[in-house]
Amino acid sequence: MLSRRGTGTGTTPKAFDYYGPMPCKYRPAATLLALSAFTISSMATAVPGATAPPTAPVQEASDASQAAQTAELMYEVLLGEFTTRSGDPGQGFALLLDAARRSNDGDLYRRTTEIALQSRSAQSALIAARAWQRAQPDSRDANRFVLRILVALNQIEESAEPLARELANAPANDKIAVINAIPLLYAHASNKERAAQVVESALADALTNDATTPNAWTTIGRMRLAAGDKRGALLAARLAQKSGTTNDAMAALALQLMGEDVPEAEPLLAPYLAGHPLPEIRLGYARYLSDKNQPERALAQLRPLTSTQPDHIQAWLIQSALELQAGHLDAAEKSLDHFAALYDQMPVSDQPRAASERMYLLRSEIAQARGDRDQAVHWLDQADPEGERLPVQERRAALLAQQGKLGEALAAIQNVPAADDEAAASKLRGEALVLREVGQYERAHEVQAQAIALQPDNDDYLYDQAMLAEKLGRLDEMEQLLRSILARNPRYYHALNALGFSLADHGVRLKEAKALIEQALELAPGDPYITDSLGWAEYRLGNHRRARELLQTAMRKQPDAEIAAHLGEVLWKLGDRARARRTWREGLRLKPDNATLLDTLRRLGVRL
Repeated sequence: MLSRRGTGTGTTPKAFDYYGPMPCKYRPAATLLALSAFTISSMATAVPGATAPPTAPVQEASDASQAAQTAELMYEVLLGEFTTRSGDPGQGFALLLDAARRSNDGDLYRRTTEIALQSRSAQSALIAARAWQRAQPDSRDANRFVLRILVALNQIEESAEPLARELANAPANDKIAVINAIPLLYAHASNKERAAQVVESALADALTNDATTPNAWTTIGRMRLAAGDKRGALLAARLAQKSGTTNDAMAALALQLMGEDVPEAEPLLAPYLAGHPLPEIRLGYARYLSDKNQPERALAQLRPLTSTQPDHIQAWLIQSALELQAGHLDAAEKSLDHFAALYDQMPVSDQPRAASERMYLLRSEIAQARGDRDQAVHWLDQADPEGERLPVQERRAALLAQQGKLGEALAAIQNVPAADDEAAASKLRGEALVLREVGQYERAHEVQAQAIALQPDNDDYLYDQAMLAEKLGRLDEMEQLLRSILARNPRYYHALNALGFSLADHGVRLKEAKALIEQALELAPGDPYITDSLGWAEYRLGNHRRARELLQTAMRKQPDAEIAAHLGEVLWKLGDRARARRTWREGLRLKPDNATLLDTLRRLGVRL
């Protein structure tokens, strides 16, 4: 959730600043304070039928009558509170609602509504809130209670009128914050499409006001996205940017669209990021780029953040992970040192274990990348002394397997407790990964099948099994598994890329292979591994210069041994053998035991 920053047109309020959880907290002190304010004269004007004070004997009689009515009303309020606290909120609600109607007091109406909400009687709460609204038609609080209760009851159509009234009555300096908060109000509406229509209609006036148009379109975009209308949400985001300077709420919508596989929203972020973006937006964009295998671009977002806000502890941890992913080991270690220093300054009670565990895992990976396995194990011991954390034990298993200690490696994973089928499946997947790393593909395939049996709808597990089938030469099985994923999830670009690359690598159905990879690249623009696949398909099709261009782009974005193998072979084919050798040497520096690269050198008869 984004934090608020100032009160300008770009602020996004904290959740439910304006439409938050309905206040249900018991407040006897507030009620008693309200009662103490009921003087004889003020109560007289509140009681139905009260008249202006007469004179002489008539005045004395009127005062006595008013005092009696006031005493009766006070007794009724106290009895209602006592009854509620004694476990009969229904009777307490009835007494307080009657008192509220007789006194026309807003605090009593609020308390009556809260009692109904406490007793989970939304219909009674709506009766009280509407009575309050009728008694005090100018009360913004009464209208907001009605609005929130209607939405909670999923009476979306009826919420249109109080929503329009709230927008009309909101003070000018609150208007944008109210508009930004609307999607939170309707977050749990069952009919998202109708909710989007109601909100868009209510915002008609805001769309004609230059000051509110950008945020109105942004809110419409968020409502459309919640209703599953990604294209409509993208259009709204574009109209929001066209109508004014990109602000926090608009940038958050663009980032949300990108996370929903709408890469066309990415250009909408550029103007915002060039200004003074919220840290949360920079972090979110960096995560997006990391997920798309673009660590250098992700780092370009994080480094300004850690430079201008050196106390942002989370940013240092993410930056270290990205630097490690990009192969910048020294920089990754320095970023971890910054993180550790900030972490140590935190009170022990505030230190999140997950962050500490992640730090030690990163230190272990750095040590392993430098060839220091003893130090890598040391950091793993720090991360999980009890041996109960699966991510840590998977790393330990990988190290043990590399040392030829396969039994110990598998035991490290098997000994992790599993509370349910999901956890048990995760353990099996970890075992399969270890077996795959040591080349035991048949056994890995069997273990992975057990994981799938526990989690049959997990696309990631099916994808792993497809890759194992390819290693075993079972191309038909691989294709069947990948197509089953795509039948359920056509936007699973890893499956598109894997199928296309496999076809290209085996030199079959090359045009289809290229088309599949291009579909994957549309879903994950700029992904260096998919770009590598497309370059390899072009090479197989005989388009050597186009292949070189694509593979150079991929290698520049993500230095990788397998990409180096492909690029080197294309350069070799084009006669640029000196550059080919340099590329292959770079690949060996990155990963000396990469099977694809070593096979390429053997096949071409090259010695470096």
